[in-house]
Amino acid sequence: MNITSGNIIGEVAATFPATIRIFEQHRIDYCCGANRSIAEACAKKNIAVNRLIEQLRQATQAAPASDIQDWTKSSLTALIDHILETHHQYLYSELPRLHQMLSKVIGVHGEEHGETLFPLGVVFEDLEAELESHMFKEERILFPLIAQTEAVKQKNGSPPSFGCGSVNNPIRMMRHEHDNAGNALLEIRRLTSDYTPPEDACNTYRGLFHALHELESDLHLHIHLENNILFPRAIALEETVRRSH
Repeated sequence: MNITSGNIIGEVAATFPATIRIFEQHRIDYCCGANRSIAEACAKKNIAVNRLIEQLRQATQAAPASDIQDWTKSSLTALIDHILETHHQYLYSELPRLHQMLSKVIGVHGEEHGETLFPLGVVFEDLEAELESHMFKEERILFPLIAQTEAVKQKNGSPPSFGCGSVNNPIRMMRHEHDNAGNALLEIRRLTSDYTPPEDACNTYRGLFHALHELESDLHLHIHLENNILFPRAIALEETVRRSH
């Protein structure tokens, strides 16, 4: 792929993982809102499109191929295992820790910074609850369906039967929940003034904002791997298996 202004952001990020760093630097959504062209994103962000394309091209040339996993060519089972081991495990560990940190910071600093901390607590708790439910549905329904469909394709067997019907149905729900998570992250960034703690913030307060920023980065990559790579490939795989029977 030759990167041009007409390329879709999600496709560029999926084909050239090294470009993700550039999109993040310019705060261009490459996960939930990735179904836009580079030109559209640049116009919205008031970024010089030619300069961004040059940065994207340089990133693809500078990154050693051996250092980047191309998930567009791996098995779907391998990609699912990576998502589970890297991103799901991160959330299972980090969400309770963030919950505890946020509760502590609200308890100590809520009187001085309640206009930020109290709504931040509400947004985070809603995000935490939705992510826990989201991961449960992926692990119990969607991921097994995708893995079994891939196994069927390899053995030329009959398509697996699940209560959800087509893989499109749970994927549609997962995409919707990804959008919700993306909106929550935007609100967290707004409430924290781009993760800038107040001058009187204690170390826990500062650590909380740093950890929330890391949560945003991990979720962006997590959602990108699913929305732009896993889901389209799973849909195409199911169509191939069904056509063969």
